[in-house]
Amino acid sequence: MHDQGSHNSLSRRQLLRRSAVGFGYLALQSMLQGPAAAFADAAPAHFPARAKRVIFLFMKGGPSHVDTFDYKPKLQKDDGKPLPFEKPRVQFAPTGNLLGSPWKFQQYGESGIHVSELFPNVAKHVDDICFLNSVHGTNPSHGGALLKLHTGSDNFIRPSMGSWVTYGLGTENANLPAFVTICPTFAHGGAKNWDSAFLPARFQGVPLGVASQPSTKAQVKYIANPRYSSEVQRLQLDLMQAMNEDHLKTSGPEASLEARIQSFELAYQMQTEMPQAQDLSEETAATLEMYGLNDAVTEDFGRQCLLARRFAERGVRFIQVTHSDTKVQWDQHGDLKAGHTKNSAEVDKPIAALLTDLKQRGLLDDTLVLWGGEFGRTPTCQGAGNDGRDHNPEGFTMWMAGAGVKGGYQYGATDEYGYYALENKMHVHDLHATLLHLLGMNHEQLTYRHAGRDFRLTDVHGVVHHGILA
Repeated sequence: MHDQGSHNSLSRRQLLRRSAVGFGYLALQSMLQGPAAAFADAAPAHFPARAKRVIFLFMKGGPSHVDTFDYKPKLQKDDGKPLPFEKPRVQFAPTGNLLGSPWKFQQYGESGIHVSELFPNVAKHVDDICFLNSVHGTNPSHGGALLKLHTGSDNFIRPSMGSWVTYGLGTENANLPAFVTICPTFAHGGAKNWDSAFLPARFQGVPLGVASQPSTKAQVKYIANPRYSSEVQRLQLDLMQAMNEDHLKTSGPEASLEARIQSFELAYQMQTEMPQAQDLSEETAATLEMYGLNDAVTEDFGRQCLLARRFAERGVRFIQVTHSDTKVQWDQHGDLKAGHTKNSAEVDKPIAALLTDLKQRGLLDDTLVLWGGEFGRTPTCQGAGNDGRDHNPEGFTMWMAGAGVKGGYQYGATDEYGYYALENKMHVHDLHATLLHLLGMNHEQLTYRHAGRDFRLTDVHGVVHHGILA
């Protein structure tokens, strides 16, 4: 026993370890108290948030900005001519002369923003979109660039931005994971792109499906137990958690065991809500058609986008949707016209449907939609027949829509050919800092102590770009 002074100084871990109550009952009690209690490490927002959640539409491979959302009439005019300035010192592969876009651009909306004919449906939403035309990174290789975009580091294992977001804000729904990634790719960093690294394991992303398989398989397996009732499962879980607690008392703190205890609790809670969240039979025929689920071209990515909306309306904090396949990603070193035509046809209608659906339901007001790949493409040609572009991290386009950003707005600019970001340059660190700001968090204050130093998503970099804020 301890005196009153020492009792008051007990840490949370000590209190839990010395309590006679089973871990299962403690976890259940905290979940019943409300969503914030489910993630005890979550801190209050640093200032009023404009967004409550994020949907990240990740285009694996690097879509070409000069063929989609960064119109360059000078590039069209000088097609076939040499680039009139120096190429980057570090390049992924050699490239030749300038290559004009094979697609036409047209102005849309009240803002009159130019969009390629590759995205006729997304183009109808330009007045809700903030185009970030000056994003740039530091790595011309897929692996490093993917890690940089997802974790803020291209050469160390760091927590993903979804993990940082859920660590900072906690969950809105204790019955579902706070961070879900739908059909993620296992290439170029794989699970590290949605891992929590040194953050507590409960902040890592929960993968549903994989990019190399149809999105019909993007389901949580074994979500229902046909043999035992919920009450019996609760008793079993409490017994197991009590045994785990006894083990912790004798072995000392074990992060992996504590994370497993919490994962068992989440799995139990998910049985009540996850099946409904994944059940698209609740949707109307008009909604399924809007997302393109009745079309072989769009149904796979359309299902992912529809699941993203269903998770968003149920309070999942960070949802990632990945467009990637093992054959034709957005990585067109050759066959640019065929590859980008195929890819855009698969995602254009579903993305437009997601924006429409979120707006109709009032969710776009507090949901931030982020679109983009790990880098852009060069304005110079590559491959046989002048039908390809190389990786280009020097300047490319991502876009945001929804909570807190200016709609119908182009922020920043690349040079007249689209090679380098020049105006209002937004590094990937700046992108992360701005995203966290929209969620009500100061990126310099969102830190975690590990291995003797404080870490953050933006490391020692990052500037919030207030120019995009509505």
